[in-house]
Amino acid sequence: MTEQRNVPPAADNRPDSPVHLGLTARLRAYFFAGILITAPISITFYLAWIFISFVDQKVTPLIPAPYNPQQWSVPGVGLLIIVVLLTLIGALTAGWAGRTIIRISDQVLSQMPVIRSIYSATKQIFETVLAKKSNSFREVVLIEYPRRGIWSIAFVSGPTAGEIPSLADDEMLNVFVPTTPNPTSGFLLFVPRAETRRLDMTVEEAFKMVVSLGIITPEWAPPQPEVEQITPARSREPAAE
Repeated sequence: MTEQRNVPPAADNRPDSPVHLGLTARLRAYFFAGILITAPISITFYLAWIFISFVDQKVTPLIPAPYNPQQWSVPGVGLLIIVVLLTLIGALTAGWAGRTIIRISDQVLSQMPVIRSIYSATKQIFETVLAKKSNSFREVVLIEYPRRGIWSIAFVSGPTAGEIPSLADDEMLNVFVPTTPNPTSGFLLFVPRAETRRLDMTVEEAFKMVVSLGIITPEWAPPQPEVEQITPARSREPAAE
């Protein structure tokens, strides 16, 4: 009689074998790693390309045909022209003649019924945001919103001034609560300073957290308690007689 040996089937031929599962998991990991690497770069370049194309479409038609960069098919020329033009305007308005022109234009626009409201509000916003001494949107806080027990990230745009703080007993802050995942829209709230919790994260880190729906969380290390160093008292030796 011939001895029959029980030989197990090859592991590579079974769909549930460790080799098969390992290869599938490895390919899946490679796929998600490729998305993780290419998606941020692609989205960034795509948004930058949309912005550059939008500026080019608005600026290049204003350039005379012999000098129009569209015939050269060079993207970004319109954006470069805007940057140079704004720089030249800023340099020209720094002198006496430029300041005179700005003062006259301010007086003219301030007399127009509808335009003066839009112009004054827009000018004040840009002067506040672009000023080096401005503290707007440089502080991230937590507030209980939309009800007690639920916390929301908010950005402090400045102390509350005018009529509103006269109606409250505590110091008030203007805070902006952004919506997720679009932080350009949100709610303006007037919150007592005592009811805000200041965060150590930067404004950029807070924006990333809002846009990512909370997936991206800034790293944070709890403060270490200070250890009081106790110096041992020196033993007093009797003075030698």
